Amino acid sequence: MNIGEVLLNLWETSGLYGLFAGFNWQSMVMIVIACVLLYLGIVKQFEPLLLIGIAFGMLLTNLPFSGVYNPELWLLTEEVTHIDYGRVLHEGGLIDMLYLGVKLGIYPSLIFIGVGAMTDFGPLISNPKSLLLGAAAQLGIFTAFLAAILLGFNGPEAASIGIIGGADGPTAIWLTKELAPNLLAPIAVAAYSYMALIPMIQPPFMKLLTTQKERMVKMEQLRTVTKTEKICFPIMITIVTCLILPSVAPLLGCLMFGNLLTECGVTKRLSSTVQNELMNIVTIFLSLSVGATAVGYYEVDGKGYGFLSLQTIYIIILGLCAFCLSTVGGLLIGKLMYALSGGKINPLIGSAGVSAVPMAARVSQNVGSKYNPTNFLLMHAMGPNVAGVIGSAVAAGFLLAVFGG
Repeated sequence: MNIGEVLLNLWETSGLYGLFAGFNWQSMVMIVIACVLLYLGIVKQFEPLLLIGIAFGMLLTNLPFSGVYNPELWLLTEEVTHIDYGRVLHEGGLIDMLYLGVKLGIYPSLIFIGVGAMTDFGPLISNPKSLLLGAAAQLGIFTAFLAAILLGFNGPEAASIGIIGGADGPTAIWLTKELAPNLLAPIAVAAYSYMALIPMIQPPFMKLLTTQKERMVKMEQLRTVTKTEKICFPIMITIVTCLILPSVAPLLGCLMFGNLLTECGVTKRLSSTVQNELMNIVTIFLSLSVGATAVGYYEVDGKGYGFLSLQTIYIIILGLCAFCLSTVGGLLIGKLMYALSGGKINPLIGSAGVSAVPMAARVSQNVGSKYNPTNFLLMHAMGPNVAGVIGSAVAAGFLLAVFGG
């Protein structure tokens, strides 16, 4: 045995060789980004349940020769129009196996079952006007869609980029894997990252667009919603919405099914499992898979691909603009409702019209309590927050119906 050859082989198969021998700066940049996201998740506690998994998946996939994720197996081009799942099963790494749940649309639907089980639709049922705030907060979706068209993206790609404005990661994944699977990595990372950064993104707009007097408004307690109303609501919403827009059935149907498991009172074990074990397992798989798609650079047949590209920069910027405009849309309608109600509605709850439940509602509560410590906006903000979940799912179903053919 030649010791020199052994040492040379160890060096050439090491991650250090992969990073420095060819000066793989793209992987270095992605590793730094992953570490920054880990810092935000762990130290700043920006939605750590999502952000830590995304960041660690990003870290793993950009360590040279790790083999956990192989982006070339999922690449679609003009020549390759379908995924060879047999090849994925034979040649794929650990995260390639987990990524099947993303690519086949399994994880988003399962996440929605859990979200539905953990969500109380009572505030929305008690105050149906919240639907207006949830609808207004979809402004960013269609604005970003138009901007993406102007930047040269085609219709399906623009629709997938726009849905980032709904602040709903599962919905963004579900729509993108149908319309623009080649953009799944940057869109998924952008959607989940902005969801995690809600506590940083929304407050500046909330303070900019509302006055101190408006932020101090104390809202009256919501009426009590009956058990019958809570049971009938998910059933009726499923029937009506899916009859009008069948394409939304996978997401909205799962959301309402999860809620029904909780509200009907006879499936407590199933509701508990969905809210805890199932939700936690799927979150782990989904976050790792989403993060792993952010590969800095790789080559297939001599052509370079990767997360670090001009296209990704456009998506990140458009996604942020969509998210901000959705927040603005909700706040502006909130201000209108404040004026029409004679100052009885706090416009801060309008920012909760984005889909991120219950993160956006908590931000409304936190900002409001700073100006009036006796104010309790959380339950009032949950109305538009839940409406935003329904609104983003309906928007995704509409875009799929238009561009999915």
